[in-house]
Amino acid sequence: MPIPKTAPSPASTESPYDWMAKALQTIHRAHWHRSPQILSGRPGAVVERDGRTLINFASNDYLGLAGDDRLMAAAIEAIQTDGTGSTGSRLITGQRALHRELEQAIAQLKQTEDAIVFSSGYLANLGTIAALVGPRDLILNDAYNHSSLLAGAKLSGATVVDYRHGDLQDLGDRLQSHRSHYRRCLILTDTVFSMDGDLAPLPEILDLAEAFSAMVLVDEAHGTGVFGATGAGCVEALGCSGRSLIQMGTLSKALGSLGGYVAGSATLVDFLRNRAASWIYTTGLSPADTAAALAAIRIVNQEPDRRAALWHNTRSLRQALQDWLATQPAELTQGDHAYRLLPSESPILCLQVPNPATVSQLGRSLTEAGLWVGAIRPPTVPTSRLRLTLMATHQPEHLTQLMAALRSAIPPGA
Repeated sequence: MPIPKTAPSPASTESPYDWMAKALQTIHRAHWHRSPQILSGRPGAVVERDGRTLINFASNDYLGLAGDDRLMAAAIEAIQTDGTGSTGSRLITGQRALHRELEQAIAQLKQTEDAIVFSSGYLANLGTIAALVGPRDLILNDAYNHSSLLAGAKLSGATVVDYRHGDLQDLGDRLQSHRSHYRRCLILTDTVFSMDGDLAPLPEILDLAEAFSAMVLVDEAHGTGVFGATGAGCVEALGCSGRSLIQMGTLSKALGSLGGYVAGSATLVDFLRNRAASWIYTTGLSPADTAAALAAIRIVNQEPDRRAALWHNTRSLRQALQDWLATQPAELTQGDHAYRLLPSESPILCLQVPNPATVSQLGRSLTEAGLWVGAIRPPTVPTSRLRLTLMATHQPEHLTQLMAALRSAIPPGA
């Protein structure tokens, strides 16, 4: 519409965009500011970042496949055959035989009837949740769930009720209070919580869901390829294969590629093809990413020793951290914000640190010592922590160097 001739005078000479700089100043003062780091060369247990060689304890590449020759060869072959892009949504021009081959391989790995592949894990959660529930429905959300689960819940328009992290009593109480007032109910939970490393009590959640006629969607982003006898994930490891639930996951962590998936019944997958907007209206996963993920699943199936190496490294580092903390003075390791190892049953090990300023300084000190460790601060997490992620390709000397650097950066009485 045209600008009114009598438009009011601006209240000030400030640009309407000036508030961003002020907001950034607040972020800096709180020690919450973050910026990306530039990598060069292949990903792996040792990487090049901003011209420095660092041992990598900040990656989700659990099996060390993102730099594997076989995944790269599969990606190159797919590019030579099918080009660099899918060129359109899969319902219009973007469907390739590779897409269905990957979906069938995921379904076989996850022990489900079918699977559907999205262009990212975030899109998988957005589209799936919004397709399953709406304004007349209820979502029960673990308070520590990944941002993409909460974003999908908000997008759906359903009533969203958080329950205390991993608290079955609280979940049961909220089902008892709210379930009868809504048409459908969806329980959302990570299986492995990415910023803590602990696991959801999935068998008991499924029992509650059955008792209250609720659906369950689990995010297996950090479980796929890592947990279970065949690498299928936490659903397999916790004895829940074959139970009624919806399994979402990513191709970008242990599988070393890019994309997301949802696995479950054939009816669910067909429904999502017709109702999940983030699949219908998005360009299909590129041929290279699709082929790389397919190659990774084959390696997961054929090389269980890779998972065994990951778990050996996890146990070794956890024990070393516990032994070191046991020698520290009480004033360093006691209290709500003291140094302590957070509970974890996964290759994600988190060392709690007293405050954001300290964890930022520790991150810089470890970088100077040749290590890349995630320094995670609020508001991403409730308490500051060093987030250590293990890989199958870490060597014993990598763990030794990490522990030496921690002892130097956090001296007794620090």
